Amino acid sequence: MKRIAQTIRLRPEHREEYLELHRAVWPGVEAAMHRANIRNFSIYLHGETLFSYFEYHGDDFEADMAALEADPVSQEWWKLTDPCQEPWPDRGDSRQWTELPEIWHQSEPEPDRP
Repeated sequence: MKRIAQTIRLRPEHREEYLELHRAVWPGVEAAMHRANIRNFSIYLHGETLFSYFEYHGDDFEADMAALEADPVSQEWWKLTDPCQEPWPDRGDSRQWTELPEIWHQSEPEPDRP
């Protein structure tokens, strides 16, 4: 399993539109994410900064992300959500969000300790 965290800015003038869209995410968008082996996807908001986290449970991340990018329902969804977002200038090769490097992850407890 691969954990992925990303960030992007929310355009203040589109805040309510973005929040309204995410109150009722299209079932086809969620289905495409499941087909791409994405689990536990969450988006958080702090001020005008969006933070997302998800877990990838597949074997070929690039192929699954390419399939998600090609999904027509996801493309229609992004036509609505992308204008609400302002990418960070350092996003690199990503389509929209900037991926954050993981610097620490809590380890599993040892069997003899709680």
